[in-house]
Amino acid sequence: MREGVTGFTHLFNAMRPLGSREGGPIAAALESTDAWYGLIVDGIHVEAAVLRLALRGAGHPMLVTDAMPPVGGRQSSFILQGRQIRVERGRATSQEGTLGGAILDMASAVRNCVEHVGVPLTLALTFASLNPAKFIGLGDSLGRLAPGYRADIVAFEPGKLNVLETWIAGAPSGE
Repeated sequence: MREGVTGFTHLFNAMRPLGSREGGPIAAALESTDAWYGLIVDGIHVEAAVLRLALRGAGHPMLVTDAMPPVGGRQSSFILQGRQIRVERGRATSQEGTLGGAILDMASAVRNCVEHVGVPLTLALTFASLNPAKFIGLGDSLGRLAPGYRADIVAFEPGKLNVLETWIAGAPSGE
């Protein structure tokens, strides 16, 4: 953090674990108001109780998908860095059992945040839209519905949070 790091990819995943005597990158991310950290809320990468702890941190959480080729399709395997990854019961793993990404779309990440982590929908949507826009320096034009902002909109089915329709820059995404 002293050297300018502000972004943490996939907090908790493929990084040194949080320790009682050595907080490492996870403690740095959670303690700093300048930190922005991605969380994969798929019920596999990070346990719900740990996610709730992370959301109490001083930093800015962002939902990320780590989506692999099977998302939105019917593929049951793919190659990642020369290794075969198979998808079984919603998990993408190598033959050795190492996670190889996630089978998660953003709408499901938002839904999981609400249903499994207990986050209010408005806050989950902030984690999926405004926080990432701010992190990449586009918080003054993306991430919210307001005059002067690009109108990227997702219409959800009430209660179930299934995507009904999307608009990109105000135009239906099917056009």
